Amino acid sequence: MYYIGIDLGGTNIAVGLVSEDGKILRKAETPTLAKRPYADIVRDMAACIAKLLDEAKLTTQDIAAIGIGIPGIAEQKTGRVIFCTNLGWRNIPLRDELKSYYDLPIFIDNDATVAGWAEYQAGVSRNTSSSVFLTLGTGVGAGIIVDGKIWSGAHGAASELGHLIIEVDGIPCTCGKCGCTERYCSATAIIRMAKEACALHPDCAILKAVNGDVDKITAKTVFDLAKEGDDIANRVFRRYVKYLTIAINNVVSFLDPDMIVLGGGVSRAGDFLLDAVRELLPKYLMYPVLPMPEIALAQLGNDAGIIGAALLGR
Repeated sequence: MYYIGIDLGGTNIAVGLVSEDGKILRKAETPTLAKRPYADIVRDMAACIAKLLDEAKLTTQDIAAIGIGIPGIAEQKTGRVIFCTNLGWRNIPLRDELKSYYDLPIFIDNDATVAGWAEYQAGVSRNTSSSVFLTLGTGVGAGIIVDGKIWSGAHGAASELGHLIIEVDGIPCTCGKCGCTERYCSATAIIRMAKEACALHPDCAILKAVNGDVDKITAKTVFDLAKEGDDIANRVFRRYVKYLTIAINNVVSFLDPDMIVLGGGVSRAGDFLLDAVRELLPKYLMYPVLPMPEIALAQLGNDAGIIGAALLGR
């Protein structure tokens, strides 16, 4: 049997035909055009599925289940999307709408959660019993696996680690609170910290790297210069690592997982980021004499959303 995985983003809908062992066999993609009515978006999902089945010469009888990863929260029992900020969705009957095209088991979960599930099923954390996946991008998302099962909580919101408050009365967050983890541990946070450093040091290498245009600063700008030994970039990098390590410690103190997996755009810094976090983490652990969880980089990249969504039904 095969599985269909759908990675629903604010920009694109990516759909994949996935084998039982988590391999993507075929992919199809179409723009989300997020301002459209939800029924139009679901129609395009169904069209992508039809395209994949036709190309693979399969029928719905060959498909065990369809899974969807969304940038929001879904109610597991009903398959309704409670909210999805990027799409402007509130209380949308996503499962029922897609079932009108394909009468198959349909599973829906948060996009970071399904990425973490993918890493557990077919990626770096597959030999663990518990893991936490942190996606470090524009914001911070998470996927929690406990005893080999996804933990989404009573209302589907358990993995919103990006909105744990890390600094009281801190920087305002898009969620309406202040001091959330994603304001300090995302790529957006690195850029903000770099801009602050440039304001204090107008002759710094960061500004020179972007020809004086602060709006062109990226996380990669900072990491590349820090790797080269630039002092100001290193200060920004170390400040970021401190916040990220504190966030990881909070996860360890609460869940004590076997592994923390770092994904998202920031994780492309690779061993440079990984080594810095591993070095600093023991300073914050409550029980430093105990083995600390393994800190690892995600392996599946952009395919994790499709793979994890597909394997929700395995």
